[in-house]
Amino acid sequence: MCSIGTPNPVSIPSNTNSLNLLSPKLCAVQPHQPYQPLCIQSNPRRSSGRGGEEPLHSPPMAPAALAAQVLRGRWFMAYGSFLIMSAAGATYIFAIYSKDIKATLGYTQEQLNTVGFFKDVGANVGIHAGLVAEVTPPWLVLAVGAAMNLGGYLMLYLSVTGRVRPAPPLWLVCLYIAVGANSQAFANTGALVTCVKNFPESRGVMLGLLKGFVGLSGAIFTQLYLAFYGPGGGGDTRPLILLVGWLPAAVSVFFLGTIRIIRAPRPPAAARREYRAFCAFLYVSLALAAYLLVAIVLQKRFRFTRAEYGVSAAVVLTLLLLPLGVVLREEAALFKLNIRNDDAPDAQAPPPVTVTAAAASAMPPAATAGARLLLAALRPPPRGEDYTILQALVSVDMALLFTATVFGVGGTLTAIDNMGQIGESLGYPPRSVATFVSLISIWNYLGRVAAGFGSEALLARHRVPRPLLVAGVLLLTVPGHLLIAFGVPGSLYAASVVVGFCFGAAYPMILAIISELFGLKHYSTLYNVGNVASPVGSYILNVRVAGRMYDREAARQGAVAAAAAGTKGVTCVGTRCYRESFLVVAAVTVGAAAVTLALAWRTRAFYGGDIYARFKEGGVSGNNGVGEGAVVESKEEEPEVDGRRRGDRA
Repeated sequence: MCSIGTPNPVSIPSNTNSLNLLSPKLCAVQPHQPYQPLCIQSNPRRSSGRGGEEPLHSPPMAPAALAAQVLRGRWFMAYGSFLIMSAAGATYIFAIYSKDIKATLGYTQEQLNTVGFFKDVGANVGIHAGLVAEVTPPWLVLAVGAAMNLGGYLMLYLSVTGRVRPAPPLWLVCLYIAVGANSQAFANTGALVTCVKNFPESRGVMLGLLKGFVGLSGAIFTQLYLAFYGPGGGGDTRPLILLVGWLPAAVSVFFLGTIRIIRAPRPPAAARREYRAFCAFLYVSLALAAYLLVAIVLQKRFRFTRAEYGVSAAVVLTLLLLPLGVVLREEAALFKLNIRNDDAPDAQAPPPVTVTAAAASAMPPAATAGARLLLAALRPPPRGEDYTILQALVSVDMALLFTATVFGVGGTLTAIDNMGQIGESLGYPPRSVATFVSLISIWNYLGRVAAGFGSEALLARHRVPRPLLVAGVLLLTVPGHLLIAFGVPGSLYAASVVVGFCFGAAYPMILAIISELFGLKHYSTLYNVGNVASPVGSYILNVRVAGRMYDREAARQGAVAAAAAGTKGVTCVGTRCYRESFLVVAAVTVGAAAVTLALAWRTRAFYGGDIYARFKEGGVSGNNGVGEGAVVESKEEEPEVDGRRRGDRA
């Protein structure tokens, strides 16, 4: 469907043979170097040899070499990112446990929406995470995120369960959930941004898959919660906050050594297999989504026991392990390909020195740094080149994209965060609220993978601009908002599907547009700049519009809980609770679609060309200053390539 680049493989010394690839001392010159740090730690003097030939290793070394390649390879890194993302979407199940926060702490709807707003702020304001990622390796970014996740949600759990006396004030609860949710920004920056840099020619597909697993995480957490804490689906949801606190942190810590920037050159055959591997990941994730959908329907129709919930959770975990088969298949094929390519002559591949020299010659001289900064701020590069952070922030394209995200994605977040109270006001039973959240989660996933694969295919085959597709998705969201506004009986199920799908479809395309227009060099920061738009829209539409209108209608009805009970805030009943607010949301969503159409018009010439051409010429990425012939384990250490440091090849 989408075009796959075929960068040239690096040169291979002629004095090697296929069996020598089983020796760790020679893997510094292999075309694919996923476990190169292991080679650096081996004895380098044995590579010179006595006459060029090395003693052959016995066959049992082959499984060990393959296992090392799998663990250090690009595909296992991608799999680890998938699991991190599948546990990083806990913010999307806020509607399940928000009612317990409101009841135990005695909040009004506006106060609860304020807590939800700070949850969105924490989840999406990650500029600081991007700046940290500019100067530190991904493992440190993930470690900081894990600590914040555990600390923030643990304190929220202790507050809601009454273990903290006296009850914390509203601002402190907002701080707890903001810190816990901010771990999602660190997880995205550490894992998602790293994957995009490792697969630059398939960024749309990769963003769709990764964001798809984030979308599924809500339904995954629901199944695990029901298995760990017993049946019910509408009872005490406070233990879910504890689960949200420790599980994502544990997954991130487990893969700390796996997630890293890998710039290993690929033979053409390996590049051609890349899209097939992504399709295999897609099929596994579709099977997981289909199972979750069936489980949700059955659990709504029948009352399960704890053992039955446990079996359902076990199936979910098994499906999450299935992509390991894809990882093993791809790395085994690459392992065999490396052995065959070891006999190729040096003349068939360009020397890596030319590549690095070309990349270095494109850099302006350092003597005019002050003048370059001033000119760069006034005259940004063409679209697709590497913008500085300042150039991107002041560009018209970023302003249009930011505005569309504020009012388009912000409206969908308003619907998602209020789904529990919307269902309650329209008379749906408590078990249906969990169903709504799970439906949003699954269709969120489907929207993300459909947008990732579909937009990549349309861009590659027909040069359809991604901003045009975003505008179409935002217009599709409007019927979902209108269904909520008018409260047609039974329509909330359809609204959950529409809102979930459109929210999921818009996000990966917006993030891909940022990487395409402004380059990958500072993508870790610009990615989080784009995410800031969501909480801004959530505050405007959720807190200032939906929350205030809800409380005003509830006060008009006189539906205020008895002060002596002290367990409930304001409760509104009927279709008027959210009618006016979601009519406003629908109107601003149409405006956001119009803004996105303006961006599509501005970028039509850019998307009419080959936007990935720079990744196909010589196999070099200029986006982050790292050549394809290098494997970067951290910002402080550069491994050897073909016996030399990367910095020595210029």
